[in-house]
Amino acid sequence: NPNGAWQMIFGLNTLPEYRNRGVGGKLIGAFIDLAREEKRKGVILTCKKEKIPYYAKFGFVNEGESESDHGGAKWYQMRLEL
Repeated sequence: NPNGAWQMIFGLNTLPEYRNRGVGGKLIGAFIDLAREEKRKGVILTCKKEKIPYYAKFGFVNEGESESDHGGAKWYQMRLEL
């Protein structure tokens, strides 16, 4: 729903040649800023277990395993309330 209360993100993937340059962080920051501008309640994203600490640095809280089984993988839902 483009007008929903929450900005939803199903993962974020940066091309290998752009990793460790802050590109992912800038994208997450832009999503957060956009959610604020659009007066949303916050941002919800799904990620794999190894990325939980990365997103936690931006204030996201791990809510546990997601119901998604996309690609046969185990996903975790994280939420940032604004």
